[in-house]
Amino acid sequence: MPMLAAPSGDTGPPPFSVAEIFTQIRLTSLLALFLVIAGAVYLYGVHRLRRRGDHWPPGRTVAFLAGGLGSIAAVTVTGLEAYDTALLSVHMVQHMVLSMVGPIFLALGAPVTLALRTLPAANRKQLLRVLHSRAAGVLTFPLVAFGIFVANPFVLYFTGLYRATLEHVWLHELIHVHFIITGCLFFWPLLGLDPLPNRWPYPARALLMVLSVPFHTVLGLTIMQSKTLLGGDWYPSLRLAWSDPWNDQVVAGGILWAGGEIVSVTMLGILVLQWIKQSEREARRIDRALDRAEAEDERRAGPPEPDPAAPGTAAASKITEPAPTVRPQPDAH
Repeated sequence: MPMLAAPSGDTGPPPFSVAEIFTQIRLTSLLALFLVIAGAVYLYGVHRLRRRGDHWPPGRTVAFLAGGLGSIAAVTVTGLEAYDTALLSVHMVQHMVLSMVGPIFLALGAPVTLALRTLPAANRKQLLRVLHSRAAGVLTFPLVAFGIFVANPFVLYFTGLYRATLEHVWLHELIHVHFIITGCLFFWPLLGLDPLPNRWPYPARALLMVLSVPFHTVLGLTIMQSKTLLGGDWYPSLRLAWSDPWNDQVVAGGILWAGGEIVSVTMLGILVLQWIKQSEREARRIDRALDRAEAEDERRAGPPEPDPAAPGTAAASKITEPAPTVRPQPDAH
C-alpha cells in the first residue's frame, strides 16, 4: 500500500491532519471499483422497480448508498487509507467502520430483497438456491456468525497475521474485505430485513448483541494495557517524529473499546425499535383476524330475530293498543 511522501524526504507520511484526509483521494483500488459497481447495480434495481410502478422506501436507498457504501469509501479511498499502515489508531477506525458501521447500513438497505424483486425468474431461482443452501445456513446461523465476529480481531491482533498485513498490500486489502464479510454475516441476520435463513426472534437477537459488548471491551482494554506493540517493530521503524507508537496504541485501544460499545448500543436500539414495530403489526393483524371472525359469525347466524317489545312490531302494537271502552248497560225495570 503506497504511503504519502513526507516533505522532509522520510518514507513515512506527513503529520496526520483533516486536510490530508480530504486531499489524498485514492480511487485506484479494487475495493473502490467494487463500491462503484455495487452502488450502480443497486440504483439500477431501484429504477426498475419504480419504472414498473412498484414502491421502494427511499430510506433503504439512503442507508445502502450513503451509510453503507459511503462509510466504507470514507475509510478506504480517502486520505485515511494512506495512514492505516502508519497509525494503529487509523487502522482501528477502519476496523470499526468496515466490520460494524458499513455492514449495518448495508443490511438496512435490504439489497437481497431488492434483487429478488427485480431479477428475472431464472436468476431469482439461482439466488434463492444460494440463500437456502447448507453453506448459507451454517454461515448465517447467529451463533456461528457471532463466533466468527468476536474471534476475528483476537486472531488478527494477537498473532503474526497483523504484522503480515502491514508488509503485504494484497493481504492488507484482503483483510478489509474480510472485515466487511464477517460484519455482514453477523449483522444481516440480526436485522432480518432480507429473507435469510435462521431468523431468530427479537429477544434472542437483542441478547446476542448484548453479549458482543464485553468482547470489544476486553479487546480494547487489552490493547491499551499491552506491554507489547502490535505489529512488532513496524511502527517504531517508521521513525515518525510526529507520532509516538505507544501513545497511538492506547488511542487505538480506546477507539476499539468506545466505538464498539457505541455501535453495539445503537444496534441494540435499532433491534428494540424493530421489535416494537413488529409487535404493533402483530397486534393489528390479530385485531383484523378477530374482526373477520366476528363478521363471519354474524353472517352465518343470519339476521337477528325481532324483539317483541321493540317499537313498530306487531307484538308491540298489540301490547300498546288501548283496550275498547265498555259502556255500562242501563238497569231494566
